[in-house]
Parts: sequence; structure tokens; C-alpha cells
Amino acid sequence: MLEQFGSSLDKLVKCTMFLADIGEWRAMNEVYRTYFKNPPARSPLEASGLALGARVEIECIAAM
Repeated sequence: MLEQFGSSLDKLVKCTMFLADIGEWRAMNEVYRTYFKNPPARSPLEASGLALGARVEIECIAAM
């Protein structure tokens, strides 16, 4: 989707992670860092009732 609108993972500036269990933050962060040379800023939040029983949802802001 990013490429479709003229952006890419390299242009992410901030992501918000919604976690079913904040105790999984460390594991989530380890996986997240494998996708980036310089990971964008991130904020974790614990949230109940994620869509389709998901353990994590990620919302990102990207530059064009």
C-alpha cells in the first residue's frame, strides 16, 4: 500500500502498536526491528478487542 501511494517502509516516521498484552512488547519490538535499518519511532499501547482476535495491530505514518 505504501508503494502504491509513492512511499515505502524506509519513509515511515512513526508507528503505534496496539498489543493485546503489553507484556509482549519486548518480543514485538525484536520482530519490528528486523524490518528496518533505522526503525521509526514507535509507541506501544495495550488494547483489548483487537480485530479478528489479533495479538497486535500497527498504525503507521509515512512521508511521501
